[in-house]
Amino acid sequence: MRGSPVQDDSVPDLLQPRLRHGLWEFPVHHMRGGTSTGLVIHDRIAPAELELKEELLRHLMGVPLEGEVAGNRQTTGLGRGPATSNKVFFADMEDAEGGPRLVSTLAQLAADHGRIDWSVNCGNMSSALQLWAIDCGLAPFEPAGTHTLEIRNTNTGVLTTSRMVSVAGGGFVTADIPGVMGRHPAVDLFLHHPAGARTGALLPTGSAVDVIDGVPVSCVDVAVPMVIARAADFGKTAHESIRDLAADEEFLRRFKNIWVQAGLRMKLRRKDGREMTEEDIARSETVPKACIIGAPRGTGDLSVRYLTPQTVHGSMAVTGGCCLAAATLIPGSVAHDIAGKQAGPTDEEIQVGIENPAGVLGTTVVARMQNGNLEIRSAAYQRSAQVLLAGYVPLYAPSRSLREALSASATAFA
Repeated sequence: MRGSPVQDDSVPDLLQPRLRHGLWEFPVHHMRGGTSTGLVIHDRIAPAELELKEELLRHLMGVPLEGEVAGNRQTTGLGRGPATSNKVFFADMEDAEGGPRLVSTLAQLAADHGRIDWSVNCGNMSSALQLWAIDCGLAPFEPAGTHTLEIRNTNTGVLTTSRMVSVAGGGFVTADIPGVMGRHPAVDLFLHHPAGARTGALLPTGSAVDVIDGVPVSCVDVAVPMVIARAADFGKTAHESIRDLAADEEFLRRFKNIWVQAGLRMKLRRKDGREMTEEDIARSETVPKACIIGAPRGTGDLSVRYLTPQTVHGSMAVTGGCCLAAATLIPGSVAHDIAGKQAGPTDEEIQVGIENPAGVLGTTVVARMQNGNLEIRSAAYQRSAQVLLAGYVPLYAPSRSLREALSASATAFA
């Protein structure tokens, strides 16, 4: 349910744009959430016009202002190559029925072009939002306590509850997660009613299995729409190295054709409400996600190699992990054939371990079977988060319109 902006119109000094040495400087938090990195920006001081907001993002992240630049290393911005390091959240607080909550909007960028995808959420970067709000003084903090914050994502409408625990003497309870060195502030995230987040249905095609190009696949929408296939149907095991998979051009070509056709069958839509075309899906950086799965070799329930979708992922995105975990509960799905999980007639917590190149992603799905249908109440996962840097980014060549928008924002909150 949509809330209303908080009544307090003040903006902390750290979050206000400023004019310094004749240059506009824009405030950002450079953050890590899970295995992703990117920026969190106070939405209230960003330009309201989409065109100017996207121009601002291109400056901040170092992607082309127009056209394409193959092999761009983003040396002029804060983005870093893969999709997992090209994420920006716009965030603010709003008043909701249960009290203040954070509202977030994700922008997904890519290194070699300036197109921006506003269609999906990111579970990894979402784990940075509560820490951002605490760091900015927008969310309450007390030592030695449990802190929860509800998060509404505008891209998908999904509601998440973020939980952090502070300790006496300062700091937070920490966690060690796969793919991240060391221990950092732990964040537990609970996705509420995540089925059909993008398409409105757990099974967007109406079937647990579809056959595309001779390959059985399951199209599932839990937190994010995803196409799931057996690795064996491509002569793979789901234990291949990322380098080997990325170098297998024939596999990538065939698999891409399958997930594009699956995306059409799922009737995915653009942000403006129109159905995505074959070209839209082929160029998308965000949907549908795709993966190949196989039998586990360690402590997990199954193994995965995940695409996001243009690149092979070095670990497992948490939204994709929740989707795959839920798929193991769907009778007849390709994931159920491998993992063999079962939901009973009453709500229960079902643990699913997903082996991936970074380790084992632990997920929890709360679900039950009712009249032959799977009902998913929530999906949960643990991440860790960091503030990498909080400060200002000088904008050396903004357009006149962007300069005027920044001036108006600075004046409004002076």
